[in-house]
Amino acid sequence: MIFIGGISSGMKPIEYLKTVICSRCGAYGRYQVYMTYLYFSFFFIPLFKWNRRFYVKMSCCQAVYELDAEIGRRLLRGEDVEIREEDLTLVQDGGGNPWTLSAGARRRCPACGYETAEDFSYCPKCGAPLE
Repeated sequence: MIFIGGISSGMKPIEYLKTVICSRCGAYGRYQVYMTYLYFSFFFIPLFKWNRRFYVKMSCCQAVYELDAEIGRRLLRGEDVEIREEDLTLVQDGGGNPWTLSAGARRRCPACGYETAEDFSYCPKCGAPLE
């Protein structure tokens, strides 16, 4: 008898459409949500999955965050869920926005304290003038 089976890893994109202002680079971006998992297959048929983890990748600077597992499961079920910054844990810093100021040049909003490397006249978080 020949046994063809094994353990593999997989990744599944989860549809989530919302434009946000990235807390890393200050640019407009989109959350790209993914689920990664391990699965056991028997004769090339996946039988069960485990070790499910959910990640969010920013479309603007490519920063990667791990998403709270409960929020990820709700998105997987198709529920209308809002992803908040408290639900994200930074895993990998992105390359940054290509339209930023020179390296190391950062601007801080005097009103809310938001820090950005872009050449904005007004704060992208609260709208106060950046002086």
